[in-house]
Order: sequence, then C-alpha cells, then structure tokens
Amino acid sequence: MVSEIPDRPAPPQSLVDRARAWVQWVGAARLVASAVVVLAVLAGAYWLVKPPPLTTESKLPYATGGTNTSTTVADAPVQPTAPTTTLVVHVAGAVQSTGVYTLPSGSRVIDAVQAAGGLAVDANVDAVNLAAPLVDGQRVYVPRIGEPAPVVVDGSVDPGDAPSGPIDINSATAELLETLPGVGPATAAAIIGHRDQHGPFASVEELGDVPGIGPAKLDALRGLVTV
Repeated sequence: MVSEIPDRPAPPQSLVDRARAWVQWVGAARLVASAVVVLAVLAGAYWLVKPPPLTTESKLPYATGGTNTSTTVADAPVQPTAPTTTLVVHVAGAVQSTGVYTLPSGSRVIDAVQAAGGLAVDANVDAVNLAAPLVDGQRVYVPRIGEPAPVVVDGSVDPGDAPSGPIDINSATAELLETLPGVGPATAAAIIGHRDQHGPFASVEELGDVPGIGPAKLDALRGLVTV
C-alpha cells in the first residue's frame, strides 16, 4: 500500500508579485483615476489654507501710537546766550578790606562796600550815597569821620587827576565838574550857565535849580561838592 504525500505549500510571493497582482485585480484605469482624485483634493486643500498674497498697503510700516517727544539737535530751538556783564571797581577808605572787586552789572555802592567786608567803625556813612549805581572802573571811597569826601572817579577820568576833596561849584571848570558822578558836558554847562546868570551858589541845595539835576542826582552830589 503506497501512502499519499501531502502537497507542499506554495512558496510565498514577493512584494513585487503581490503589487503586480493587486494592480491586475484593481485595474490600471482605477488607479489612475484614484491618483487624479487624490491630487485634486490636495490641490484644493492647499488653495483653501494658503495665506493671501501681500498687498502694497500691507507692506507699509504701521504708525506707532503716541507722540514722539524726542527732538534732534537740529530741531531744538537755540536759546540765545545773554552776555554776562561785570563791573570792576576800586573800593577804598573806611572799609574792612580795600581793593579791586568784580561785581555784577547793575550793582550799587552798597554792594561794593559789602564786597570789601563792610564799613569800618569810623566810616562817615552820611558822606556816601550807598544807593548810587556803579559804573565800570569806578573808585568808591568811603571817608572817615572828620575827613572830607573825595570825588568818586569813574573809568573816564584818570584817578591821578581827580581832586582830593569836594569840588567848589562856584569856581570849578566844566572839565572838573564832569568828574562828578552823573554830570556830563550838558549838565556841567548848565551849572556854569546858572552860575553866570544868577551869581554864585549860596548852598549846595541850589544845584536843584539847575536843569538836568533832580533830587536823586542832587543827593548823589552831596558830600562831593561845596560852595
């Protein structure tokens, strides 16, 4: 009795054979149609989700909020620099420390005296007009008690030519009168004209009758002139 030998299993197919068999079963036309459909779906999806193209307006920079408070050097207004004028005066006589001092423009005799340390104990305050304005180059002299007040000399007069005591307004020349503070050529001529027309001055107070000499100027001349 002959036994039957069972059939051997068929050898496994390769991937290429399987793919070929699957293509034959599905059909080439169906595969092409399916590929076209998939590509169309992908193209439509991409068209839906892709960002819109940039317009010209969208490329312009955005304006930032708020006001730009920064200014450049060229835009900033140039502030004019006011010149700083100073006065140089000589303070002498009955003060604590005589010498030459630099003071701001617009200073008065009291400021010069304070710059020199103040008045000495024997200063004749009544012989000095502390409220008189200063001029550049002026000599401020504070006499002592019992000492005649000298003429205050400004920068236009040589201190060596200045008189050492009060000026006699009845005999002084125009040039000598012009050494007085606030007395220019016109005022000096008016003093001489008044003297020639009305005679010698009887007192210093009569200078107030001269045109151009008011109360303030007369007060400044007291102690600097005599009759």
